[in-house]
Amino acid sequence: MFTETINEIQLKFETTSNVFSPTCVDKGTLAMLSAVDFSPTDKLLDLGCGYGAVGIYAAKLIGGQNVIMSDSNKNCIELANKNIILNETREIKIVHSDGFKNLDDTNFTLILSNPPYHADFSVPKHFIEKGFNRLQIGGKMFMVTKRKDWYKNKLTAIFGGVKVHEIDGYFVFCAEKRGASYSNNKPKKARKQK
Repeated sequence: MFTETINEIQLKFETTSNVFSPTCVDKGTLAMLSAVDFSPTDKLLDLGCGYGAVGIYAAKLIGGQNVIMSDSNKNCIELANKNIILNETREIKIVHSDGFKNLDDTNFTLILSNPPYHADFSVPKHFIEKGFNRLQIGGKMFMVTKRKDWYKNKLTAIFGGVKVHEIDGYFVFCAEKRGASYSNNKPKKARKQK
């Protein structure tokens, strides 16, 4: 158990040694949170929530009823449930899901993720491609990583552009959904007029 204060909001987290960043909220997550402007009208997905730091913090700002958290790890889901109770944010919805596979919700205004740093990019590829489809027009995806080029290129290919902020040695990406289809989809050819 540890206590973390983020922007004057004090939070408590129960963790175990086998989860990511078990003794404090990691610097990458804090960097990402510093780049997000939260609004009371947001509908937020904490994608790959771990023990719940992002979703619980967001719930304190926009209300738990506007937050959904998901993770593929059962231990993380159990810890996130405990931490929701511990931080009095019981309205948060938690879904045990490998990415978007068991998650039916759509029309998010914000999707926040600190994806796992795997050698291959299958997890963030799924997060970006499927996340685009779950955002409403004008919705934003925020990701934080230590790697820049692959994420910048992938987010640009799908969203048509991305803002990159370098904060405390991390890259925080913000991509906004501006249209209904991936930007790399070729437009349909116009019929020739006779």
